Amino acid sequence: MNTKNKISSIVLCVSLLVFVSFVVYILYINQEVFYTAHDRSEFISGTPFFNRLLSKPFGLMQYVGAWLTQLFYRPAFGSGVLAAIWVLIFLVGIKAFRLKPSASALMLLPVACLLTSVVDLGYWIYISTIRGYWFSQSVGYLVMLLLLWVARQTPRKWHLVWYVLGFCLYPLLGWFALLFVLCLMLSEKVTWREFVGLLVLIFTAGIWHTQFYSNLKADDVVLAGLPRFITPSDNTPHLSYPFWVLGIVSVLIPLCSKYLSRWFVPVLCAAAGIAFTWSLMYQDQNYLDEMRMVRYAEDDNWKEVLQIAENNPKPTTTIVFLKNVALMNEGGLLDRSFKIGNIGYPPHNPDSVHSSFLDVTSPLVYYNYGMINEGIRLNYENAIQSGFCPFYLKVLARCAQAKGDKELVERYTTLLNHLPFYGDWQPAPVSANIKSLQNCFPDEITGVENSDSYIVNIISLWSDSDSKIASEQALLYAMMRCDSRRFWAALRNFVKLHMNEEFPVHAQEAYILYMDKAPEEKRMMLPVDQAIYERYKQFWEVLGQKVKPGINLGTVAEEMREEWGDTYWYYNIFGRQYSNAVIMKHQEVQS
Repeated sequence: MNTKNKISSIVLCVSLLVFVSFVVYILYINQEVFYTAHDRSEFISGTPFFNRLLSKPFGLMQYVGAWLTQLFYRPAFGSGVLAAIWVLIFLVGIKAFRLKPSASALMLLPVACLLTSVVDLGYWIYISTIRGYWFSQSVGYLVMLLLLWVARQTPRKWHLVWYVLGFCLYPLLGWFALLFVLCLMLSEKVTWREFVGLLVLIFTAGIWHTQFYSNLKADDVVLAGLPRFITPSDNTPHLSYPFWVLGIVSVLIPLCSKYLSRWFVPVLCAAAGIAFTWSLMYQDQNYLDEMRMVRYAEDDNWKEVLQIAENNPKPTTTIVFLKNVALMNEGGLLDRSFKIGNIGYPPHNPDSVHSSFLDVTSPLVYYNYGMINEGIRLNYENAIQSGFCPFYLKVLARCAQAKGDKELVERYTTLLNHLPFYGDWQPAPVSANIKSLQNCFPDEITGVENSDSYIVNIISLWSDSDSKIASEQALLYAMMRCDSRRFWAALRNFVKLHMNEEFPVHAQEAYILYMDKAPEEKRMMLPVDQAIYERYKQFWEVLGQKVKPGINLGTVAEEMREEWGDTYWYYNIFGRQYSNAVIMKHQEVQS
């Protein structure tokens, strides 16, 4: 081996090592995303689910992908399987496209596209209706490369047969069947046989649509299997870019590979793949924290839920509500809730996807607040759209158990037991808190739109309950509504049920504020800690110094957050997102 070949081999090895290290790192930091992918992906064991997917083109790949997605229950194992498929794609692609050593690095680009497609979804992970998305594209592309490899081993006169086979495989491989035909056409010199391949490319989707899939919309048949991220309210074209780039790269490789065998090509390919993935990957700490908290909440691991919330300086609405549920179970709700934070900041959502607290964890919150019927209804509404995934089946099983319906518990549990890793799954016993909340009010479906505001409003009305746990929730959410009338009603009930107990810190803070700013005829006279009262006066002094004409209230909030963000007064002034008088907040502070 001469010096030039040695240099080329070293550059190739180093480039592959760098790219593989990058892939491992990306898979590692997205472990929580992969667990959520399994938790929100539908796979139902049995013939009906299989037949439903096979009724559409690309359905077999989706079925295989849906089953493999369940391997993400163990994120490291599932991502290892996905990485193994990409290794096969790299090796088979080298054979299929007959790439020389340095040019073999071109196969890093398809792998980068497939990697990007599983880490760029963002909040689409909760609302996507594409079955088997996480594996189906990688499996489909691997099958396409295997076909191309085999086809190029046969004499050229057999290419006509392969073009016809590509037409026949369209229901199974969808757009990958057309990509196979196109790559085979471009891999050799053009002859009259390629005219048949061109006809296949042009008419395949139309023929299958009119003759076999006339009951489907044209969009479901043309380029079947190519992911599109469209709902009645959302459209995110850029999430399809990795697949368009995958197709373009696959077409260019047979055209340009002979000109790309220079020693520096591996460096360019590795750099391009890393840059492409990093630029499109969805990166947000709150997004990952929400996923971790939901995972722990499913297992009633409230200590871990609280730990995540305590380390999050600007939580989303999902984090706020799960934190309050955790405090309800761990204790200290009215001493720690505002200290940790109750201001829900908007999620990082560059796609403007209409995914909210409802899609992320609302059914689980309803269950833990004893609002079982609301939880069941919302579970079904979401599952009808995105599928009966493990998350919805688990919550439905727990709701059925809370209502004492053993038959439904068995039905949901049986569906879960047929999934990988869920063979022995059973719903956890209903906690004493849920039973108490369940019995303290009529669990009726009101027909009102469900949202975080709806939960705050409903729970703040529980001021006439004889349950201690319900009185705590009513007082907290009356405080979050910044509603003095509901606060006084909830406080009277709370004091009545907690006689001779310590007055919680945040309740004292709210009591001092409403005695000062919103007193009523039937207000209560309660002793408060002098230190808290002195701090209250200091808060208003600082606020008076900060608020000046021309200064934005948001700027003042940011300046005061470090010192005062742990108080109810800070929330009442800067975070009253559930108040009916939010638009009056600035005028009130100025006065």
